[in-house]
Amino acid sequence: MAVRTQDARRERTRRRSTAGAVVAALLLAPACAGPGDSATGTTAREVAATLDRRAAAVMEHDTAAYLAALDPRAASFRAAQRTELHNLADVPLESWAYEVKEVTGEGADRVTAEVELRYRIQGYDTAPMSSSRTVELVRRGEDRTWYIAADRAADGAPGQLWQQGDVEVVRGTHSLVLGVGRRTEELRRIAATADRAVPAVTGAWPEPWAERVVVLVPESVEDMAGLLDSPVASYRGIAAVTTGEVGGSATAPADRVIVNPGAYGMLGDFGQRVVLTHETTHVATRAHTSAATPVWLSEGFADRTAYRQESRTAPEIAPELAEAVRRGDLPAGLPTDEDFGFGGDAAKLARAYEGGWLACELIAQEWGEEKLIAFYEAVGSRSERDGAVEQAMHTVLGTTPQDFTARWREYLRDRLA
Repeated sequence: MAVRTQDARRERTRRRSTAGAVVAALLLAPACAGPGDSATGTTAREVAATLDRRAAAVMEHDTAAYLAALDPRAASFRAAQRTELHNLADVPLESWAYEVKEVTGEGADRVTAEVELRYRIQGYDTAPMSSSRTVELVRRGEDRTWYIAADRAADGAPGQLWQQGDVEVVRGTHSLVLGVGRRTEELRRIAATADRAVPAVTGAWPEPWAERVVVLVPESVEDMAGLLDSPVASYRGIAAVTTGEVGGSATAPADRVIVNPGAYGMLGDFGQRVVLTHETTHVATRAHTSAATPVWLSEGFADRTAYRQESRTAPEIAPELAEAVRRGDLPAGLPTDEDFGFGGDAAKLARAYEGGWLACELIAQEWGEEKLIAFYEAVGSRSERDGAVEQAMHTVLGTTPQDFTARWREYLRDRLA
């Protein structure tokens, strides 16, 4: 495929380290106090009450109550918030709530609150999605009432789709597509393709999963980057990404598949089918994917699921790697995580995906489908990378990384030469 998909969690993890240092510095600053601190506990409770009223207004679609929580002197902010509430009107929300994490006092009548917005889409999210927000509040009037004066994504946190425009909702059999600035027919076609992807993934992944998927379709690649808090250049050639939390927690929130409308639209039916099946595989396998899982395994398995029911030859699916093998440039080892990086050499990225796909093909062919699943789960059951793949290869496949790599290189010759 000329256009590749990507699992966004890997790229975002690298950026979180800096954001974490900033948060740590804030927590240590003497001017800051959490909601339970005796000096600011009353203020934090009042802030929480203001946000609770706002949350109730969102759920009730009550514009007057929503605006009543906003600073009466912030005309432009009130207008923008009215629009944002309108943009949310068709989204089937099951819940919407705020948790105050920290309150910083700038003065007696102005504070900044770091909060977590948690919301759930009805019928799709088994646990609330979370969004870090920075909210400024002011106290006005004789009754000293707190009002919201500003609300923005916290540092290092992405924006939300409804902040980009009116959200149109298309329901499929197994999918919910939320789009902004795209034609209804386009969203319906995406829903139909996602509906085909879900049973295809279930057929390849026997473990229980939600068997439904939420797809976000922003207006442009720039807006896509905003939903991911990433540079635009990273996604120009990427047709779709999957966001979500890795790990085995049953309460982990559902993933979102985010489509790059330009790159996705350049694909034919086959390519679009492969893209959404690949991304839906990430949704299904998320609870069994951890920091121990190498990217070649997670992306290779997703590609194998996507191509599983397609009648294409290995050289057709892996053209870049096939060309390299034919000219004698056989990879020395399995793709590294860095080989899957955003914004790098497109041919190198393609070879990484193709190599991961063929590694999973090799396991399925030599050890069987059940062993491939067991290997994936064994690796993902570990919390850290060190020794995880080696141990799983030993216990599940009865081999070593060195032996597996040698078999994989020979397999590339057999399938691609």
